[in-house]
Amino acid sequence: MDAVTPKHPTTADQHSHVVRPAEMQWQKTRFAGCEAKTLLFDKSTGLVTALMRFAPGAVLPDHEHVKIEQTYVLEGRLVDKEGPAEGLEVREGEFVWREPGSRHVACCPDGGLMLAMFQIPNKFFERDGRVTDQHGQDWESVWSKVLNDE
Repeated sequence: MDAVTPKHPTTADQHSHVVRPAEMQWQKTRFAGCEAKTLLFDKSTGLVTALMRFAPGAVLPDHEHVKIEQTYVLEGRLVDKEGPAEGLEVREGEFVWREPGSRHVACCPDGGLMLAMFQIPNKFFERDGRVTDQHGQDWESVWSKVLNDE
């Protein structure tokens, strides 16, 4: 789809938001060896775009992509460690997108850098039976209303 030009006068700061990742600090996540630079986060919809950096051997535990997930591998490789696509490898310069409802455990055996886009945060399945978001908050209480309001 082509970009749409607004019909009313606007300034660059009203429709363009420049993000300078090189000037941002890496933020630790609750997952060992995984850091992020959040480039876009819309709290009202859950839309997220982030640079994700993984140390060698880092694992993103059992999670479900509630809506479409998109990942472009900038460095390293992303491997499905468990799940229906177990063994799938996405290498540097490759792009993967996953259907809504896809579930897996991902890892970066050699480390990696990815650009990841989510339409709503993932559901993480904890060993104690809880379902949480990336911050460890109860997924249903934080995100189900957003999902149901669509």
